[in-house]
Amino acid sequence: MGVLSTTEFPLVDHHCHGVVTAEQDRAGVEALISEGGAPPAGETNFDTPIGLAIRRHCAPLLDLPPHASPEDYLARRAELGTAEVNRRFLAATGTARFLVDTGHNPSGLTTPEQITALTGSPADHIVRLESVAEALAADGVEPDEFGEAFASRLAATVAETGAAGVKSVAAYRTGFRLDPAPPTDAEVTTAAARWLGTGGTRLADPVLQRLTLEAALGLGLPIQFHVGFGDSDIRMTDVDPTLLTDWIRRHRVPVMLLHCWPWHRQASYLACVYPNVQVDVGSVLHYVGPRRSVEVLAEVAEVTPFTRLLYSSDAYGAPELYVLGAHAFRVALAALLRDRVESGEWAAADAERIGHLVAHGNAERVYAR
Repeated sequence: MGVLSTTEFPLVDHHCHGVVTAEQDRAGVEALISEGGAPPAGETNFDTPIGLAIRRHCAPLLDLPPHASPEDYLARRAELGTAEVNRRFLAATGTARFLVDTGHNPSGLTTPEQITALTGSPADHIVRLESVAEALAADGVEPDEFGEAFASRLAATVAETGAAGVKSVAAYRTGFRLDPAPPTDAEVTTAAARWLGTGGTRLADPVLQRLTLEAALGLGLPIQFHVGFGDSDIRMTDVDPTLLTDWIRRHRVPVMLLHCWPWHRQASYLACVYPNVQVDVGSVLHYVGPRRSVEVLAEVAEVTPFTRLLYSSDAYGAPELYVLGAHAFRVALAALLRDRVESGEWAAADAERIGHLVAHGNAERVYAR
């Protein structure tokens, strides 16, 4: 195998979600292929970079020519049915292991076990911290018992699912301007009383956010942080990952910075100077398309040690996102390796070794069972 192609590299997708199991009409497909959801009247999400990429790279997997019209694509997709489309698309990614965040609107999505059944590849749970807290609140808990009850519930959830890691969506809820010190019992009780008193339905309290992270530290598992690119409730000025610097300095558990664009260079810096920080550029690759993915991966690789750079798709709902994520990553990684070899900076053997590290080896080490 030469370094000019990465098609034979197995992938470990260290952050993804399930795919939908119900049949989808055009509106359903269009809502799933954009972080912004369904397009406004008179527009279509097929007139976006990702929409065009789907017609180019996913259509052939449905036995259609590249660039098939949206109408032909959707008709063929409906003819095959969701189960067959899911099977074809996930199999085409060459993914050897999936790490699945089950905390975001899991109803109607495949479980990790169902992904294994579809692909034959192992799939592990990633437990979302905020979802555990919200489930605890729904079951009923007294404010002065919340801290201890959360730690107990989190540990039980991780043990029950055999989770390989946990994830924080502080980026969506409070941003990263968090006091790195653990909250006191009194702070937790006051914050829990305030949150539970408003219904306890969406954890967005900075004190309780700190509590969830402190509880997660006790598990010794990798902690994933959503960073940067995401849904419309992100406030981008509050999710620069360097805002986590003081928190990172206090702890030595693996910190996994997900997606990161447009803060990918800041994330790269953190991975360079803190040995427990790992980064990827996740979902943005399939939104910018294969050609631009080359530049994005090259930018995050500028100072990131190659032992701390990972792959993820962040695919959610639409199996097309798995295909595009894997394809864009492979194109970008091949271009990176080719550039280093053809310039004479690297030996071909080093490029192949580093390619395997980034595609799967680093994730296998960090998420070792």
